[in-house]
Amino acid sequence: MLQFLPPPIVGTIAFSLIAVNTVFWVALFIPVVAARLVVASSRFRQRCSAVLIAFAWRWVGVNSWILKITQNMQWDLEVPADLDPGRSYLVVSNHRSWTDIFVLQHVFRGRIPFLKFFLKKELIWVPFLGLAWWALDFPFMQRHSRAYLEKHPELRGQDMDTTRRHCEQFRHSPVSVLNFLEGTRFTPGKHLAQGSPFAHLLKPRAGGVAFVLAAMGDALSGVLDVTIVYPESPPDAMLWRLLQGKIPRIVVRARLLPLPADAAGRDYLGEDDFSGRMHDWVNRIWSEKDRLLDRFHGSGAP
Repeated sequence: MLQFLPPPIVGTIAFSLIAVNTVFWVALFIPVVAARLVVASSRFRQRCSAVLIAFAWRWVGVNSWILKITQNMQWDLEVPADLDPGRSYLVVSNHRSWTDIFVLQHVFRGRIPFLKFFLKKELIWVPFLGLAWWALDFPFMQRHSRAYLEKHPELRGQDMDTTRRHCEQFRHSPVSVLNFLEGTRFTPGKHLAQGSPFAHLLKPRAGGVAFVLAAMGDALSGVLDVTIVYPESPPDAMLWRLLQGKIPRIVVRARLLPLPADAAGRDYLGEDDFSGRMHDWVNRIWSEKDRLLDRFHGSGAP
């Protein structure tokens, strides 16, 4: 709708509208969060959390509307028809940019429960968004370097304990637990440094999904495997390119997979057979995803 304007102006308008929308809804979060902290009743707290999720979906809906009126992109979607917002899912996806979050929220709004994903602890200080993520019970992880863990071995497994604790909380109501298996955004430099065996993906990490499956596998309805492609867009500054209207097409392919057998209650760190099976499982998914991406990048469309 605004494509007659120069891209930087379109981007500035879109960013400003999304920022105002974010401030508005986060301001509404505050009294609900305060009530949830003060009142001891678990039933009341669950109702407060439900109100916050309802606010979050409206926040996402307005963001989608903002993108609709400021962009002229084409959405190419293939999504399972039998998804249910009343059931819980483990969502796994490739990761190119923060744009992926907008895409996933837009595509799956109303199809599955609200997406929750694991965040670095430092992101809690992001203005407004950090407060929103905390209010919505997003798990914050304390990441340590390998060198730091060698000096402080007692901290090994800390992230896994955080994963297990939050997954126990997620069992109380339908949720979509999002895990970017690569653990970080794809860049050519990271791909080269890893020596990844995949042409378009970084190596997947099995630990996070294994702990989610072990902690709440019996409460999940399936694994939603999502592939996001920006066929005509270079990976640099992708979120800003989105806001400027410079991403002409977004492709999403999703499929619903069965849960791995015998995963609930297993010990990923202590059972070698289970950890090996989970590594094989995520690598099979990633191999199929890499072939799908190859078809897009090779010919423009599968």
